[in-house]
Formats: sequence, C-alpha cells, structure tokens
Amino acid sequence: MTLFMKKSVMMTVMLLFFTFTPGFGHAASNNTISKIDQFIKEQQTISKIPGISVIIVDKGKTVYQRGFGFADTKTKTPVTSDTLFELGSTSKAFTGLAILQLEKQGLLKRSDDVRKYIPWLSLTYKGEDKAVTIQQLLSHTSGIPSNSITQIPESTADNALELTVKTLLDQSLNRQPGSSFEYATINYDVLGLVIEQVTKQPFDQYIQQKILQPVGMHQSFVGIHQVHSTHMASGYKIGLMREQRYIPPIYRGNIPAGYIISNANDIARWLKLQVGNSDIYSISNNLIQESHTPDLTVEPFDTNTYYANGWAVVKKDTKSYIYHAGENPTFSSYFILQPDEQIGVAILANMNTSSTTAIGQGVMDLWEGKTIDMQHISSYQKLDKIVTIICAIIIAISIIFCYLFVQNIRNLYKKQRSMANLNYKRILLLSAHTILVATMLTALFITPNIVLGGLNWTFIKVWAPTSITFLLYSSISASLLYLLLGFMMIGTKRKN
Repeated sequence: MTLFMKKSVMMTVMLLFFTFTPGFGHAASNNTISKIDQFIKEQQTISKIPGISVIIVDKGKTVYQRGFGFADTKTKTPVTSDTLFELGSTSKAFTGLAILQLEKQGLLKRSDDVRKYIPWLSLTYKGEDKAVTIQQLLSHTSGIPSNSITQIPESTADNALELTVKTLLDQSLNRQPGSSFEYATINYDVLGLVIEQVTKQPFDQYIQQKILQPVGMHQSFVGIHQVHSTHMASGYKIGLMREQRYIPPIYRGNIPAGYIISNANDIARWLKLQVGNSDIYSISNNLIQESHTPDLTVEPFDTNTYYANGWAVVKKDTKSYIYHAGENPTFSSYFILQPDEQIGVAILANMNTSSTTAIGQGVMDLWEGKTIDMQHISSYQKLDKIVTIICAIIIAISIIFCYLFVQNIRNLYKKQRSMANLNYKRILLLSAHTILVATMLTALFITPNIVLGGLNWTFIKVWAPTSITFLLYSSISASLLYLLLGFMMIGTKRKN
C-alpha cells in the first residue's frame, strides 16, 4: 500500500468516524462528558429516581443522548432512547404552538374572547362575568385559580376535555383577567378545547397530524390512550424514603396541559426545532420564535422571568434562557434552551420530583463550561423523610395501644378486670373521649383544605409522596385504637 493510499484510508476512517459519531457543536471535551455523566449519576442516587433520559443538542446535532437506571425496577428494564415518558407540563409548548399555528392560518386570534369558540364558558370575578382572551390563557393571566387542578375529573371518555373545562363554571376567577400571573394548568386544557372547536378534530388527532408528524416525532403520543408500545416506562413516586411504583388515575381531559408522551429520539428533534434548526420541517422558525415571546404586560413571576406560550423566559447576565418544567403524579421532565448558541437540554424521568429541574439546570451549566457544586434534595424528599419518621412514631404508639388493649382483654378473661357500671362520671368520660377522637379525625381530614389552599385528600393521595397516604391511614388506625382502648379503660374496672 502506497503512502498516498494509507493517507486516503486514514482520512476515510476519520470521516466515517465523525460522520456517525454525534458531533460536538459546542466543542465539548471528553472531560465535560465525564463530568455530566458523574453529575447525573450522583443526582440520580440522591433523588432515588429509577430512570432518567438525558438529551443535549447543539447547533443542529445531537451531542449527548443517554439513559440512566431503569424504566422498570422490577424487571430491571434499562432506560434506552426508545423509552417513553410522560412529559408533564412541558406538553404545554405543543398546545401553545398549535394555537399560534391556527392563528397564522387565520382561524383564530389570540385577542379573541374564548367565548367566541366556547360560548357556554362563563367566567366570573367577584360575581361579574369577565372576558378572558386566548392570549391570557396562553400566558396564565386569565385569573383562573391555580388550585383548579384539584377539580380535574378522572376520565377516559372521549369528551373528557369538555368535562374538565366545565369544572370552571363552578369556580370564580382569582383575579381580574390580564392583571397578573397565576399559573393554572387548566388554562391549557381550555386551549385544547378551543383547538377542537376550531379544527373540528379531537385534540389528540390534531396534535399528531399538525405538530408531531411534521417534526418527525413518530414515536410520540398524545395521551396514554394512544400508547400501544412495550417501551412505556413504569411511573414512580417517592415514599418511605425509596421509590414506590404507583399507577395514578387517568386524566384524559388534562392531555393538552400535561400528557404528551415521548422519548429521547423524538425530544432531540423537538429541541432542534426550538433552538432554530427547523429548515427541514414544515413548522417555520418565525412561528417557533413567536412561541418564545414573553408576555411583558404583567409583572415577572420570578426574578427577570416572564411567561410565553408554554415556555418561561429568563434573563441571566447577558443571556436569555427558555425553559419549562413538567411534573405528573409519576413522571417529570425539564427542558431548557439557549437559542443564541442553539443549545437545548432535556431531562425525562419516571418519578415526580423537582430534582429533574435541578439536573437539567446543572447539565446546561456544565455544557456551557461552568462549575457547579450542587446536591439538590427535592421538597418531596424532605417531606417524605419527615412524614416517614412521623409514621414510625405513630406505628410505635399504635403497637403500645394494641398491647394495652390485649392486656385488658386478657385481664377480663382472667377475671382481673370486670365491666363497670356506667355512672354519670363514666358516661361523661366516655363522651369526652369520643369527642376528642372525633375532633382529631375531623382535623386530620380538613387540615389540607385549610393549610394547603383548598387541596383535598383525593388530590394529595395522587400527587404527594406515598408516605402521606400511609400517614393518613396509620393516623386513622391509631385514633381508632385509642378510641377502643379508652372505651376499654373507662368501661371496665380492676377487681379488688
């Protein structure tokens, strides 16, 4: 082989290597990749997330796409690029883009009163009917209360979206429409119903045909009812200081706000579209940029942070970042974009946790060459740890109650105790004891509604750590044991 032929072969091998190896548009070193790998593994261990999928795109190339942990801990199925996750509220960007798409086609205007498309949707503030525009729904300035999420009905029906929107007829607005920001997930369910009314198509079909397919997201679904795949990850919640498998109710009427289902392969395409590499798609870059335009008519909801159309926009130093977090009962996600550099990062996880957000922010920082020193512990984890300790104390107390109750039964059997006559004093004690336990149980049931701004136990059981539900049932059991023990102690007496 001549020297020329050797050089030609070497150049061919190098060309093939760089052609089929993900390109590093940001010129990341192996050291950066190692740091990202190590950071994700550390955070996964801390957060107890069973499975994570991480995607980084840079200047039109997928430069990092890896799975960590398990899609299902029981079967030890690893997370791959095909593993499907619910996106949670990062789904809102799909719905927001669909609205802008319809406006471009002249089928609606964002300045329109929503009643133009849903005539029966009467929304009131302080007893007065108020006009709410499509733009106010997009930017969460409609005045719809954030706790309206608790009223979203469990449903698999074809008209579930309409059923969800109708729950607003029984709720007053929290503020004058257009006056200020209040995040309410149901805003985007209303937008989903608008899309149905305008297109005369079910929401899921429209998004599939007009958003997902043009982008090439052929492995993605609009709602769990569309999924017929063995690649769907199992969902988990934190509970008793470890991951707990949990199957939540189906909220088909909440799909426009939180139930797009996708994987790393398709999310890489979505990120490329968002950061400006949309020339190969039928969705224009101008439309994407419009979806990133923040609503500056109200005060920022966080430091230098405004809401756009399914995205939040924040100014940090000289750079603007576009991001959104998503949390469902058993899944979470986080997308963050730096459009000027055409960088996009996405984190998908099969557990409801804010650690997904922390991981996404950390990965972006590392990719940009920043140093980080972060060990994020989510609020759910902190709550779960406290509740787990309380549960252990309640169980210990319950065991003591059981022991004392059994001892009294034993003493009755051995004739060491006998039934007492119910005199005035004993009846008073029994009444006081019953009222005390009834008060304890009543307080247990109404506390969430009072302390947590209208949340109820049904909602808490679905969304909160499983230890909260365990605390509820263990507290009820301990209270009933205490009630029985009190009856036994007051209603019997020791024999001389």
